[in-house]
Amino acid sequence: MCGIVGYIGDENACEIIIEGLKKLEYRGYDSAGVALCEKGKIEIYKSKGRIANLEAKIANENFTSTIGIGHTRWATHGAPSDVNAHPHGNRDETIAIVHNGIIENYVELKEWLVREHGIDFKSETDTEVIAHLISVCYEGDLFEAVNAAVDKMRGAYAIGAICSNEPDRIVAVRKDAPLIVGLGEGCNFIASDIPALLKHVRKIFLIENNETVLLTKNDVKIFDANRKEVQREVFNVTWDADSAEKEGYEHFMLKEICEQPKGIADTLDRRLTEDNGIVLDGISLTREDLANITKIYIVACGTAYHAGLVGKYAIEKFAGIPVEVDIASEFRYRDPFVDGHTLFIAISQSGETLDTLAALREAKSKGARVLSVVNVVGSSVARESDDVFYTWAGPEIAVASTKAYTTQLVCMYLIGLYMGHTQSRIDDDYYHRVIDELKAIPEKLKEVLKHEDRIREIANHHYKMEQVFFIGRGPDAGVCYEGSLKLKEISYINSFAIAAGELKHGTIALIEQDTLVVALATQDRLFEKMLSNIQEVKARGAYVIGLAKESNTGIEKQADEVIYIPDCMDEVTPLLSVVPLQMFAYYIAKLRGCDIDKPKNLAKSVTVE
Repeated sequence: MCGIVGYIGDENACEIIIEGLKKLEYRGYDSAGVALCEKGKIEIYKSKGRIANLEAKIANENFTSTIGIGHTRWATHGAPSDVNAHPHGNRDETIAIVHNGIIENYVELKEWLVREHGIDFKSETDTEVIAHLISVCYEGDLFEAVNAAVDKMRGAYAIGAICSNEPDRIVAVRKDAPLIVGLGEGCNFIASDIPALLKHVRKIFLIENNETVLLTKNDVKIFDANRKEVQREVFNVTWDADSAEKEGYEHFMLKEICEQPKGIADTLDRRLTEDNGIVLDGISLTREDLANITKIYIVACGTAYHAGLVGKYAIEKFAGIPVEVDIASEFRYRDPFVDGHTLFIAISQSGETLDTLAALREAKSKGARVLSVVNVVGSSVARESDDVFYTWAGPEIAVASTKAYTTQLVCMYLIGLYMGHTQSRIDDDYYHRVIDELKAIPEKLKEVLKHEDRIREIANHHYKMEQVFFIGRGPDAGVCYEGSLKLKEISYINSFAIAAGELKHGTIALIEQDTLVVALATQDRLFEKMLSNIQEVKARGAYVIGLAKESNTGIEKQADEVIYIPDCMDEVTPLLSVVPLQMFAYYIAKLRGCDIDKPKNLAKSVTVE
């Protein structure tokens, strides 16, 4: 969630750190700060709000430091404020640290530091505890002090530390929170994510759990939990830095919505042979392996969870294996029925979602085979899985996920088709029909995007609404959850999704005159039932926006406004129907004047429980 950037070299550290923090703004934050070894002492500057506030605060400073750390904070302990912002320092301001994560035993440590060392705390954060703890452990070696402090802490963390007594080194440590090291010429970096460093380096080290890193400007050493030095293969970043820029679009979200035809095409191209065979990139799921699987769990959070809801339909239909979809934050706490006959599918855009990682580890400890669907190569979820299915969506910067969702859906379809075809659960004719439908999606999606003006017009009619309902049946119900989430994420409208057949079991009590209802009716076999559900809400005064296939114009007799998608098989409609909902949410938020790419209180990569 929070963003970390650290630099050591010969250039102006503050400028490089601020520049890197700006590249991490998409992660979500409410304050920002920097700490520099400046003229023999630690200087800390921090500010509530956007990085621009921090820049204004330091505008008249003439920094010369070539080593420093910076941070964008997403509040967990203590409200957003200048005092609670990172970095935090020790009592005599010789040590400064930045921290991403949560220290679970910080109250116990804080009480000990106050009682035994007379520490006077300035902030409400758990992070300030780390700075003081390192300080009381410090005996002239920052590396040893950080390790001694870590031994006393429980929780999740990525920590970067500097010390005025050792202005030639940065020490960093990682446990259950993302951390990378960038390798430059005469300089080195730490960061939470790759975009922060792309302007300067393409070679990075992916830091593993419980590893400590010692950086100087000319060297990087990595140590395991036993303090033994380990060798690490360099990871070369191949994607273009321009992919993380807006390229003329007003917002990253709009750019990423429009990139979905390419993202889907790229995901399919990497997976399909000329004769429509599915390539799993080293994943070995033989007929015998699949016969051993009696149950599949799909576990994820947020948008990825919604991809799992649609993925359940696809896998059960194609592969004939029972699928349960679970929210990652709940999975571990209900003692799930997992064993050696379970396939556990983890879905995560970033591959760093802590709840998903924890659920993955729980399933793996019980003998499940773990297959992850992620977008970020080398991420924690990818590294800890038995098999990895990459989405190839390219970098996604906007907090509200769009192209990651649709490429995750493609992966779900391909996994289900592969399983079903390998086990002869579906015949060749049906298999090839579905593959051909998937291959046609990018061009059909371009047609959907041509309706942008129409969707903007509809949004203009409804952007003042404060409550919206989404209804659908079958796979449409799963898409409704995602459409509703997009709207509430970026416009702050109270939106609610429900399977249409459940309306009469309580929720219809909330439908009254002019209530806005978005009704998805893309399933041919359920079309007439959806028309009945539309009639139910219309009878209570609702205003209905319908979404249907082009051939199902009968919806116009029931809905007040209609958005059409190209005709296709029922099975693949979610890849098309979700895009108008993304666009609708985007224009509603824009008309309401919301910060679309960085919605309040949200973060792109959720690295705390």
